[in-house]
Amino acid sequence: MHRSGPSERDREVITRITGALVRAGLVALLIATPSLLLPGIGPDAAQITAMLALFAAGLTLFEYASNYPSLVEFRDAPPFNRLRFGSLFITVFLLTMLCRGLTDVSGATMAIGEIGRILGQAIDFPYSPVRLVLLALPSAASEQHVELVRSAAGIAYLTSLLSLCFFVIGIRAGRWPVRSGAFNVWVNLPTFDPTAGGDVVDRLNRDARLNIILGFLLPFIAPAVAKAAAVVFSPLALEAPQTLIWTMAAWAFLPSSLFMRGIAMSRIASMIESKRQRASEARDAEAEGHLVGHDPLAA
Repeated sequence: MHRSGPSERDREVITRITGALVRAGLVALLIATPSLLLPGIGPDAAQITAMLALFAAGLTLFEYASNYPSLVEFRDAPPFNRLRFGSLFITVFLLTMLCRGLTDVSGATMAIGEIGRILGQAIDFPYSPVRLVLLALPSAASEQHVELVRSAAGIAYLTSLLSLCFFVIGIRAGRWPVRSGAFNVWVNLPTFDPTAGGDVVDRLNRDARLNIILGFLLPFIAPAVAKAAAVVFSPLALEAPQTLIWTMAAWAFLPSSLFMRGIAMSRIASMIESKRQRASEARDAEAEGHLVGHDPLAA
């Protein structure tokens, strides 16, 4: 009795669920990393972190274990999400070790602190994103705290730039996203409706340009918005280690993520346009051959 069909489907289900469990565990580890590595974390903060980690893990599990997409884009187009997750995880880990070095000095924390100091000073020039972050700090901030924020901003910003460079190189060298198989727009872009109206290529290019522009402007706009909000609300001091870690990580990760999304959507638009052009050329060639075959003058 032949059972290759059900067996293959079972293996696909097991593989998908296993991958979803691994991803959920990694997401939970990412959120819990500061609480696990930083000393002096109170029980209330640990409980809140555990709840957030469980929620994010459950959302990731349901998203990747399901056959149908809901929120996560480019789910079946690696290494887009892997690169973004790796960039965020490295940023959070390095910033956590940087803050850990304030109370628990070791060789690793000293090395990361020195690298952060060099990077922060190198990127801290007039009108740079790092300088704008420092200008958003309260005027009463100590020199030690300013140096810590400068180092954290330098590490986070460089990590995001490196991830963006790796993605661009991967697109050029690896024929992304078609190297992993046929690209399904509905599965990989669940929030994009191809039937919403207008040409799909034009809409993809428009969204790509919007994401790239936002990714470029966000590191400059966010500190200015925080500085303006300090007039009404309390200024963002970034004195708590976890606040500093997640603020700097989001400040660097969101712009690079928007950049990558814009580049990816532009790549998909060019693929669709190229496929249309090839199909049009094939139709023209077929029509030309049909006319030649039925030309009465050729007899």
